[in-house]
Amino acid sequence: MKLKPIFEKLSDEMSLELENILEFWSAKTIDKQAGGFVGQVDQDGTIDFKASKGVVLNARLLWTFSAAYRIIGSEKLESLANRAYEYLLNYAWDKENGGLYWELDYEGNPVNTRKQAYAQGFGIYALSEYYMATGNSESLEYAKKLYSILENHFLDVENGGYIEALDKDWKPMADMRLSEKDANFPKSMNTHLHILEPYTNLYRVWKTDELKSKIAHILDVFQNRIINPETGHFTLFFEMDWTRRCDIVSYGHDIEGAWLLHEAAHEIEDAERIKTIQKSALRLVNVTLNEGTDTDGSLFYERDGEHLVSDKHWWPQAEAMVGLMDAWEISGEKKYLDEIVRVWEFIKENIIDYENGEWFGRVDRKNEPVQSEDKVGFWKCPYHNTRAMIEMMNRIQKALEQNSFVED
Repeated sequence: MKLKPIFEKLSDEMSLELENILEFWSAKTIDKQAGGFVGQVDQDGTIDFKASKGVVLNARLLWTFSAAYRIIGSEKLESLANRAYEYLLNYAWDKENGGLYWELDYEGNPVNTRKQAYAQGFGIYALSEYYMATGNSESLEYAKKLYSILENHFLDVENGGYIEALDKDWKPMADMRLSEKDANFPKSMNTHLHILEPYTNLYRVWKTDELKSKIAHILDVFQNRIINPETGHFTLFFEMDWTRRCDIVSYGHDIEGAWLLHEAAHEIEDAERIKTIQKSALRLVNVTLNEGTDTDGSLFYERDGEHLVSDKHWWPQAEAMVGLMDAWEISGEKKYLDEIVRVWEFIKENIIDYENGEWFGRVDRKNEPVQSEDKVGFWKCPYHNTRAMIEMMNRIQKALEQNSFVED
């Protein structure tokens, strides 16, 4: 099999798909009535203009348009990034206490004023990306403010790591869950992953020793607390003292986390942590391949004990490609490249909605789209698939330049 032409073609296809994804979000989601972007679009493209607006969705839109503008450079993308930036700060920012609210109504009024660490993290991710795209120094200052909020209010000084949520003026909350499907515990893998990710992005433009030490701290939390040494999977929920409280395996998070951990270790240029993280990353990818993939190469959603949730959600497929590419870059093993091709074929055949645009939220075991899923929603966003296209295009280009695709 000739790898070079296969991956040249794959990169070209992903470049086109990136344009298609961006076109959907720019054409279908602008809220001309109330400002910003609409909060919900169903499977067939029907817009609910009165749907509430999740702050995580809006932060991810800011990241997406900023990241795309950085590589494409069109005035249209710049305008969309500016729109997302202005909406986030004008409506989602708590002007009294600081930080980002969790949810707004369709007119931009806060309806859930809780402060999730997860949301503050995505604010940092988006604002630092917007700064890199536009040079707007105000956005970097807001990213630094959110960093200070996480360190001053959410950091667990005694046990390490970060707690899940506080109320609007930083008082403790009984219910700290991200969503109704999550368990109610004070610490989670998901929140730590999405604090590490924005801290890494912030470090690209704000290289302080303190921030570097915080990234190293989170990497150690993953190595010593979150990765289960017996299974190689992430544990999802914990007590304050890091007692494990969940046996559910999230295949998408395992393979996404693998490359995000490796990225963070490289960004802070920590040689020892790079070595240990590479071992953990390969194990996360390998257990996902061994336990969480279907015969066609697609990723199942999760496993709870003996119960397999066999639906195929859009975002684990996107993250799988980047995780597999990263595993190949670490190991040089061709099997990971083969799996990338299989996942991409599955995405093209079953996940991309060629009729109504964007990607289906999930398909069932028979690869039929689940009609109840949104195209745009509180959690359905362009961040996973846009980022996967960008990451894969960049990594393939680098491999082509270095002549890394050895023919066999």
